[in-house]
Amino acid sequence: MKYQAEYIWIDGSEPTRKLRSKTKVVNVGSKPPVWGFDGSSTNQATGHFSDCVLAPVYSVPDPLRGSNDVLVMCEVLNADMTPHVTNERSATAAVAKTYASFEPKFGIEQEYTFFQDGRPYGWPEDGFPAPQGPYYCGVGGAKMPGRDIVEAHTLACIRAGIGIEGTNAEVMMGQWEFQVGVLGPVEIGDQLWLARWLLERIAEEFGVDVNFDAKPVKGDWNGAGAHTNFSTKQMRAAGGYAACVAAAESLGTRVKEHIANYGVGIEDRLTGAHETAHWSKFSFGVSDRGASVRIPAHVARDKKGYIEDRRPNANVDPYVVARLITETACGAASAKSKAPATKVAAKKAPAKKAVAKKAPAKKAASRR
Repeated sequence: MKYQAEYIWIDGSEPTRKLRSKTKVVNVGSKPPVWGFDGSSTNQATGHFSDCVLAPVYSVPDPLRGSNDVLVMCEVLNADMTPHVTNERSATAAVAKTYASFEPKFGIEQEYTFFQDGRPYGWPEDGFPAPQGPYYCGVGGAKMPGRDIVEAHTLACIRAGIGIEGTNAEVMMGQWEFQVGVLGPVEIGDQLWLARWLLERIAEEFGVDVNFDAKPVKGDWNGAGAHTNFSTKQMRAAGGYAACVAAAESLGTRVKEHIANYGVGIEDRLTGAHETAHWSKFSFGVSDRGASVRIPAHVARDKKGYIEDRRPNANVDPYVVARLITETACGAASAKSKAPATKVAAKKAPAKKAVAKKAPAKKAASRR
């Protein structure tokens, strides 16, 4: 008896990494083994030494094939079994281990746009559809193209055991969103990459492409993001609101580094319009979708919960965004907890003023 294992990995394409996959037939009762591939064809090696290694790290039931078949998320290793330079998962695992005591958790809102024949799916061959307004969470007729693909993808994620939490149509026609969480820094990357693979694989059958560009259509149209929700056990605990605010503040200390790693085309999307803060500025606020980081209204009310970093692009690597937020927010909290208490200098009692002694009065000489 045999089963099929679909090996899935992230390639070395620039400027945006792409998913690759191939099938291995495995004996029932055996786990998917370490395998290899031609790295020179995926921008991960040169032709004169092209062997790269696929190391299985996470697998789920394959919802598109038979009951015994699996999808296998893989890390890419060099031939000497060290992490490949494109392997972001390895670095994220190290950061997650360092800050495990904080129990960091993530939920990512993955936006994307369906395309067909070079334009957003459902758009007219010439010109543009009606302006934005009726599409967000809309229903009905020709204005909601792609719902059949979304439904098939959602069901596939559920059957695979991926932590999909919901879906909705987005602001631009042909644009949709699904959410994955609540998971640790490594797990959110594993599951979101698999969910992306399933979406692209299912869209194949409809003759539709999935576009993760940050600004798929120039002009007065919304971009596509991957809003990232984050919390620690301290933020989730009763009275954890101060920890939520501290986490939001910490993200403002490494703005350039985060922006540089939050996906390609971020300057086109984070313009200060279309529910975004400008990429060069940092802000946070309660229920403010025009801020870099939003604290949901119910978090401010309940005095505990999570924050939402609204800056990551739809094409961000989830391993990278989870790593950066974890090491920034948890690192700041850790440093604060280890900081020595400020010593208050003991106040000295004011020196007593010397009292000048009066010379004893001379006795009057007795007159005789």
